[in-house]
Amino acid sequence: MKKLLLLLTLSIFTLSNTFAYEGMWLPSVISKERLKDMKKKGFRLSADDIYSINKASLKDAVVLLSGCTGEIISNKGLILTNHHCGYGQIQFHSSIEHDYLTNGFSAANLAGELPSNNYWASILVRMDDVTAKMNEGVTSDMNEESKQAKLNANKASIIAAATKGNGYRAKVEALYYTNQYFIFVHERYDDVRLVCAPPSAIGKFGGDTDNWMWPRHTGDFSMFRIYANKDNKPAQYSKDNVPYTPKRSFKISIAGVKENDFTFIYGFPGRTSEYLFSDAVKYIAYKSNPTKIALRDIRLDIIKAAMNENPVTRIQYSAKTARIANAWKKWQGEAGGIVKLDAIGKKQAMESKFAIWAKGKPEYENLIPEFTKLYAAIEPYAYVTDYYNEAIKAIEASGKASQFAGLTHEKLNPKTLNKIKADMDLYFKNYDATIDEAIANKLLLSYIENIDSKYIPEYIPRNEDEIKVMFSNYFQTSIFTSKERFDKVMAMEYESVINMIKNDPFYRFQHFFAKIYNEKVKNQHSKLNSDITALYKNFMRGQMEMQPNREFYPDANSTLRIAYGNIVGFNPKDGVRYNPISTLDGVIVKDNPEIYDYKVPAKLHEVYKNKDFGRWEENGTVPVCILASNHTTGGNSGSPILNGKGELIGLNFDRCWESTMSDIIYDNDMCRNIGVDIRYVLFLVEKVCGAGYLIDEMEITEK
Repeated sequence: MKKLLLLLTLSIFTLSNTFAYEGMWLPSVISKERLKDMKKKGFRLSADDIYSINKASLKDAVVLLSGCTGEIISNKGLILTNHHCGYGQIQFHSSIEHDYLTNGFSAANLAGELPSNNYWASILVRMDDVTAKMNEGVTSDMNEESKQAKLNANKASIIAAATKGNGYRAKVEALYYTNQYFIFVHERYDDVRLVCAPPSAIGKFGGDTDNWMWPRHTGDFSMFRIYANKDNKPAQYSKDNVPYTPKRSFKISIAGVKENDFTFIYGFPGRTSEYLFSDAVKYIAYKSNPTKIALRDIRLDIIKAAMNENPVTRIQYSAKTARIANAWKKWQGEAGGIVKLDAIGKKQAMESKFAIWAKGKPEYENLIPEFTKLYAAIEPYAYVTDYYNEAIKAIEASGKASQFAGLTHEKLNPKTLNKIKADMDLYFKNYDATIDEAIANKLLLSYIENIDSKYIPEYIPRNEDEIKVMFSNYFQTSIFTSKERFDKVMAMEYESVINMIKNDPFYRFQHFFAKIYNEKVKNQHSKLNSDITALYKNFMRGQMEMQPNREFYPDANSTLRIAYGNIVGFNPKDGVRYNPISTLDGVIVKDNPEIYDYKVPAKLHEVYKNKDFGRWEENGTVPVCILASNHTTGGNSGSPILNGKGELIGLNFDRCWESTMSDIIYDNDMCRNIGVDIRYVLFLVEKVCGAGYLIDEMEITEK
């Protein structure tokens, strides 16, 4: 079994001609076959160059950056990541007086770099297989509760041993549906400062219109710097901290790229479900995604209309809109891709073969009918859960009130009170009650029209006019819709604070919805989901046994992975061919001052008009974005795109809309990741941001 689990491969659901590129591989156990294939396609390094704990390797230059990926590009701890990954921090420092979202930001020197708000960088120290240790004392005759308790105890022991006396952080993650376990040990740095960001008209060029699309012309980058204490160790922010000295930083290549060049990507992909059962995929494509898309349509229409009317609202809601729209558009492409590739049919065909193979094998022969039964049982609860999350909890005042559930007089001490005040100050900075009220009216009405009344509190009105009256009263009286009212309550005695919170209309609103959800949906949904998850362990193991000559890669789970492919275009539909490189010429062609997403900054116009491209020029213009066949997902935002020598050639930031189904089923002909050409990044840093001094920190090669 262990031998099977260490095999690294491609998904069972793809055709043989995709084997070269699919997969998100654990760098510490990269197989000889995988390295052989990479070298055949242009890789020039060794396994130790990718990952080593005995010497500096590429892993030491890759950073988990508050949920995104970043890379270290200088010996002074300079980090490159996406503009959208740093967007919240850029917004945090922005105001009408200092509108860094609109105008961009460049620190003049180290002293001018801006301390971040709860933004951290984590660097992997090592990863190890701990399957044997996790399974110590776990026996087949244990019930699920006892088994899970033992696994949890083993996990705690493993983490404690790995972090004792070194200040490290660690997590144990299950791979292959708990058939294997790995520990990932990190060193986390909490003093991370904003260094440089282009104007949003560059960093978000194309906005929601171009999101997930190709061709792309977005300069999606920002720069931060890790700071450490004088011993180069993690420390909270202090003016005495100094730039971090890394074990390794990426060399940058500006030699340029061409179609079919080898590329690989190194980062922290979030979640994939490549081995998902067909019934689950059917629910995603035909029910879950359409439902969530429709509910986010409501929010986006209201927010965008308000943003177009008021520049303050535009700043307040820029990051929120990006978060809402990102998944909204991804779900559309994902559902379409599932249908186009006949993912459901392909999975059903594999499941039919599995059922035949499993006959006479007690641990496997009932899996397929059990999956079918359980997915039919869980679907109604999953549907209510989707609506609860995307409607009731999406009302901002309701969501914020829910964070106060469980607060008691005993817990409300001065330290807690200060934390609450700081959190609420940030909340109200980016909150507009008028927008939230308009959203609340439409979301609740949709919930009532589509969800069984047994999941709705009795006191909630059932028609549109009465809903509007109810919410009008809520928004005029709730402490979660007015900073003035909230601050007034916080100045009261502790007991009065608790009473005011618990009698607030939005606290009661979320409380009664949560009570019904927890009693009638959550437990049932959780139980069925646990039963389904338990089946996947044997299902995964059975697939491996059924196909002993295939190598399997584990689903992504926000742990360090590599994926490889090449610079390549594709044919999204009949008669259409996309080239894999876009240029600055395309930025200028798209310029439209009447459309916010396509307003090209005057400085960039000036540089283009004067052809002041410097050493970043190629064929009379500047390369902007590149298209490649690396297998990526959320979390890979900001990942370094590397050439065969491990040199940085681009910065990953997106996938094509046609390939967002790659979290569930990968297709080499359609799946493409999108990155910023590193030359465009450096061109913007020098010519537009006026921060050419940063380039002096970097090691750059033109060969």
